[in-house]
Amino acid sequence: MFDVGLGATLVVRILDGDIGRVTLKPRDGYRLDRGWSIAPGGLEPAYEGRPRDSLEGFACPKASVAESDDKVVLSAGGLTAEVTLSPFGIAWRRAGEDKPFLQDRTTQAYLMSPRTGAVAHFMARDYTERHYGLGDKAGPLDRTGRRFAIDAVDPCGFDAELSDPLYKMLPFFIVDGPAGAHGVFYDNLSTGSVDFGCTLDNYHGLFRSWTGDDGDLDYYVMAGPSVPEVVKRFSWLTGGQAFAPLWSFGFGVTSMAIADAPDADARISDFIGKLTTHRIPCDSFHFGSGYTQIGHRRYAFNWNRQKFPDPKATMTRLNDAGIFTVANLKPCLLDDHPRLQETLDGGFLVKDGQTGEPAVAQFWDGLGFHLDFTNPKGRAWWRDGIETALLDYGFSTVWNDNNEYEIWDEDALCNGDGRPYRQALARPAQALLMTKLSHEAQAAREPAKRQYAITRGGCAGISRYAQTWSGDNETAWKTLRYNLTQGLNMSLSGLFSIGHDVGGFHGPTPDPELFCRFNEFCSLWPRMVMNSWNDDGVVNLPWMYPEMVPQVREAILLRYRLMPYLYTQMWRASRDGIPAVRPLLYDFPQDATAVKTDDAFMLGPDLLVAPVLEQGASERSVYLPAHKGGWYDWHEKKHHAGGAIVTVAAPLGRLPLFVRAGALIPLGDPAGISEFRELLVCGLVEGASGELYEDDGDTADWRGAGASVMRFEVCDGEIDMTQEGSAALPFDRIAIRHIGD
Repeated sequence: MFDVGLGATLVVRILDGDIGRVTLKPRDGYRLDRGWSIAPGGLEPAYEGRPRDSLEGFACPKASVAESDDKVVLSAGGLTAEVTLSPFGIAWRRAGEDKPFLQDRTTQAYLMSPRTGAVAHFMARDYTERHYGLGDKAGPLDRTGRRFAIDAVDPCGFDAELSDPLYKMLPFFIVDGPAGAHGVFYDNLSTGSVDFGCTLDNYHGLFRSWTGDDGDLDYYVMAGPSVPEVVKRFSWLTGGQAFAPLWSFGFGVTSMAIADAPDADARISDFIGKLTTHRIPCDSFHFGSGYTQIGHRRYAFNWNRQKFPDPKATMTRLNDAGIFTVANLKPCLLDDHPRLQETLDGGFLVKDGQTGEPAVAQFWDGLGFHLDFTNPKGRAWWRDGIETALLDYGFSTVWNDNNEYEIWDEDALCNGDGRPYRQALARPAQALLMTKLSHEAQAAREPAKRQYAITRGGCAGISRYAQTWSGDNETAWKTLRYNLTQGLNMSLSGLFSIGHDVGGFHGPTPDPELFCRFNEFCSLWPRMVMNSWNDDGVVNLPWMYPEMVPQVREAILLRYRLMPYLYTQMWRASRDGIPAVRPLLYDFPQDATAVKTDDAFMLGPDLLVAPVLEQGASERSVYLPAHKGGWYDWHEKKHHAGGAIVTVAAPLGRLPLFVRAGALIPLGDPAGISEFRELLVCGLVEGASGELYEDDGDTADWRGAGASVMRFEVCDGEIDMTQEGSAALPFDRIAIRHIGD
């Protein structure tokens, strides 16, 4: 512990062999003495939050301390923190390394403002370092040279290259460079900013910085030294990724226009029929908030009985077609909500701390008030609404939407489970708790089954409960290019179950070419949901362009063909903290060209996906990383050497896809026949291995007796297969298909 002036103390800890922590405590105590993001190894915090001083869940290895006149050196478990006393600064080193991988800048590394409550941290930066992370931020894969706001708004139709801020507040980043990779996470839920070298100041040398407008300086250091190790540890630190049921990885559709239409129920019946007519597989239908309308305004837990005379019958029709249903739900109650008086009488809306009245917020259709999920009475009321207005009618799950909590009343106050705090200290915690509550409400009904929830807003830790996506993207060609890098950075930020609105959410209706390329682009992300609110009211649906139905169907069927592989990769993401979708640098860090490639991505360790991103293109050039044995074209079966750029045909409907030599990839039947499995052998490479995860699709016991894992290995020119786990398999044989020798 160090006295850093103004009565404040700073504590440096080594929590594990590769995780360090620095915490600044003001004289009068923490600005917010709890948090909701930290959940080491899945140690779930209570709704009240995890005490900031808690060390529960960490190994806390025995440390050695060496002191001299100007330095204090703390070492434990292979990690060292060297603290220089004047000027104060910390340098972090891994065991066996002479140079620090992370070092505070030597001039004024920390800021604490008694006047404004702001805090800041400044680190030295190497010119060659690259920066990744920050969740759903827009722009290129490498974020070096940019400054980002840590804030959340509702940026409908956002520019995927330039818009900032977006939906999530996630101050975690990865630095990769000559000293290897490390990660830094600031456990602070206030607004702020991160600067990756946008600011140059001749007095301080090269630096990067984090600033919190309020709250506490409390940061975690993940030592790496590789990008995969940092990603895995950050996922572990914040509780990991919920493993969703199999159906949630299928193709899904939503449209505000369908639920908003006066004949919404009839349109849903038409939708079901056209799926059959056009032979389009679909696992889920996501209801936009139009089902809650009175006039043109939307009211949580209200059913518009003119559009949906019999909601249970609507759900039954969808369920009978094999389609799961998802309810859009927003946490703001408009000022004329039919049930507003209940919330006023209960006192569980976010309040103005000066007047005690509900804090007013601007929302879609007018002014409203936000439910306070830190109030147990509010949670009980909201959960009752989920159960009686949604689940009782047959909805499968909840889509937590518009939960950025844009309450700009600086006196807004949260109940804090009896220990109130200012809303500005933890806005995204409301979205996290809203999602946690919806997840638990569903699980209570079906405790033997895994649950699926969705959230748009939130902070680190939302992955413990939900899937998320890049948000209300713009219908534009550049969206393809930058949704790709946006998604990759989300995945590197511990958000493993992600995707993009197929076709673009808002803007002009996509033309046939862009619509087709959008479907190809989105077909191999963990989430594939078609969603739109186009300027002219035209709905993005698979058959919106009759001439493109075969191509759209081909993109969707490719997803189902690869579903056993995708599902296995998502199982690994939840079990091991290994993202299914990741940039080439994740798997090929020694390949300098692969490290700079940001127009393609890896799906698991074996598939390289190179979507067409340019208008008018009929072929695609892509760099294939250096790899012994090279790569195979999925479509043409042609072999390509690694370490080179190749150009392949890419007619509409064909997603350029390459398979790593030596891969053993489990495949399914695009028609959805569960009893069918194939193993794609991509060149018979001695020692090559692969795996296939199988369960009933939704068992809660996915780590135990509810699952089986098939492991494959090439030995002496033969494929050996073993089964781990006792769960029954839906098939009794696996066909072998070869690519290459």
